[in-house]
Amino acid sequence: MFGTGSLFYLLLFNRFRMYRSHTCGELRKENAGQETTLAGWVQTVRKFGAITFVDLRDRYGITQLLFGEQMNPLLDAEPLGREFVLQVKGRVQERSNKNAQIPTGDIEIAVESFTILNRSAVPPFTIQDDTDGGDDLRMKFRYLDLRRNALKRNMELRYAVNRSARNYLHEHHFMDIETPFLIKSTPEGARDFVVPSRMNAGQFYALPQSPQTFKQLLMVSGYDRYYQVVKCFRDEDLRADRQPEFTQIDCEMAFVEQEDVLNMFEGLVKRIFKDVKNIDYTENVQRMSWEDAMWTYGNDKPDIRFGMELCNLKIPASVFHSRQQQVPETGLNDAAFAVFDSAETVVAIAVPGAGEYTRKQTDELTDWVKRPQIGMKGMVYIRCLADGGFKSSVDKFYTAEKLASIANAAKAQPGDLILILAGAEERTRKAISELRLEMGKRLGLRKETEFKLLWVLDFPLFEYAEEDNRWVARHHPFTSPKPDQIATMIQNDPLIANAADYLKHPYAGIKANAYDMVLNGNEIGGGSIRIFQRELQEKMFAALGMSVEESLHKFGFLLGAFEYGAPPHGGIAFGFDRMCAILGGSESIRDFIAFRKNNSGRDVMLDAPGTIDDKQFDELQIRLDIRP
Repeated sequence: MFGTGSLFYLLLFNRFRMYRSHTCGELRKENAGQETTLAGWVQTVRKFGAITFVDLRDRYGITQLLFGEQMNPLLDAEPLGREFVLQVKGRVQERSNKNAQIPTGDIEIAVESFTILNRSAVPPFTIQDDTDGGDDLRMKFRYLDLRRNALKRNMELRYAVNRSARNYLHEHHFMDIETPFLIKSTPEGARDFVVPSRMNAGQFYALPQSPQTFKQLLMVSGYDRYYQVVKCFRDEDLRADRQPEFTQIDCEMAFVEQEDVLNMFEGLVKRIFKDVKNIDYTENVQRMSWEDAMWTYGNDKPDIRFGMELCNLKIPASVFHSRQQQVPETGLNDAAFAVFDSAETVVAIAVPGAGEYTRKQTDELTDWVKRPQIGMKGMVYIRCLADGGFKSSVDKFYTAEKLASIANAAKAQPGDLILILAGAEERTRKAISELRLEMGKRLGLRKETEFKLLWVLDFPLFEYAEEDNRWVARHHPFTSPKPDQIATMIQNDPLIANAADYLKHPYAGIKANAYDMVLNGNEIGGGSIRIFQRELQEKMFAALGMSVEESLHKFGFLLGAFEYGAPPHGGIAFGFDRMCAILGGSESIRDFIAFRKNNSGRDVMLDAPGTIDDKQFDELQIRLDIRP
């Protein structure tokens, strides 16, 4: 039945089966009396006179081992320590002192023999959820940190999200197609990581920031539904939700419009909710324009789990120029209050139920907005008293009637606290958005167990770069304008003749055929309908200041592909690490990545990046000359 080779592998399989017959999370009370073999790591050792209890751990759980009186001499001869790799054989028996905190808590193993498979040095920190190891130490010994249940749960969740996404995409006829990691550098936005080529002296590959152009080429090739769970690389400053290498669920579809893409990937995220969190997300996903998001929440990825909408008391004429925004009449500028009078923007939020905040509490909030991360010079507050009166930090400037009109504009109720920021438009709007999120957190309105999805649509196609007096792409240069605005883009010169009047340029009002998916105030996915005609793509490159020669040098392959029957197409990429972190109840992606980098982009476990030796420099024909 078995050939020589097959017999070898069968014997090898049985040899490994001998290490354990069950896992450490498998046995239950109904297994009592059964013989078993377990293998794992020693979690704890507890001696009680003539008997010893050992907790044995593997990926699946913990099982208590009982070393009876007859086993103690053997233990004395070969003492066990934390993280020793141990194999035991014995019989399952019901525990007298059950532990309801673990699934195996009704049983223990009466050990009949044991083998120390490998000893362990004393770990540098305790391998348990409430560890005594600091972040740097745990990063250095990441292979030990990953043994902890907290990290194991994160890795299990990550795998569950991965599996759910792949199953859904497979069911909807997407193909998983790999794209290259060694590509051409086309620096746009974030910096590329570059790789020298030994076989092409003086030339360099780049690591892909995303597979963007490849997935578009696959649409040209006729693979109308593509996906990858793919590594991407960006050489940028790091923070809690950034790593130099990260993972995307990258998807593209041909012969689709925006509505097709939104419906397909709403389904994907809802499927992940169901498979991973057992949440039936049956409600319609809310949609909001970029302008509404900025006007109502101060940012383009609002957390809609709670209200506390912005009240725009004063705005510059340049804001949201594509439509007329209404500012309530409050008498704000009739009080000779220089802070408001000289400010470009004045924005307020009404914090529900915070009207009884003390002076100490409002001073603390003022200090909070003055932090460098927020950057405001101060804050004005109005306490809406339960009796209908008001108490504010600007009482000497504003009458009770004017305070009442501001409260009415902010839709504040008795017992609420109105917080007002004033200053330069961009900074103030960002600051009030951060203050809103902070108050939502303090009031318990941002619940980790509640999930709210949102599509943000109709972004501007271009942003204005004042220092260069030119347009830059808000998303990326392959994003198509809205269909009814393609003619505006084609028929007008992108050159900005008068920088002071850039808002009057036809390009200033062009909307992108783009969309972001937001979950609990975090952008988890973004995409667009792509440009697929050469003429329009060349116009986009020209709008971004590229010469014909530069666009051909960087993207000639794509422009050439558009000459051969490129279909209409669009797609989306989800931030896989970020999605996992949110579903896991964390604000940071770091503990959902098995081997992560620190804030300096270093892997302290490997001590990477590091130097290379002279021989490698010689092979690459590179000389190192670090500038002082």
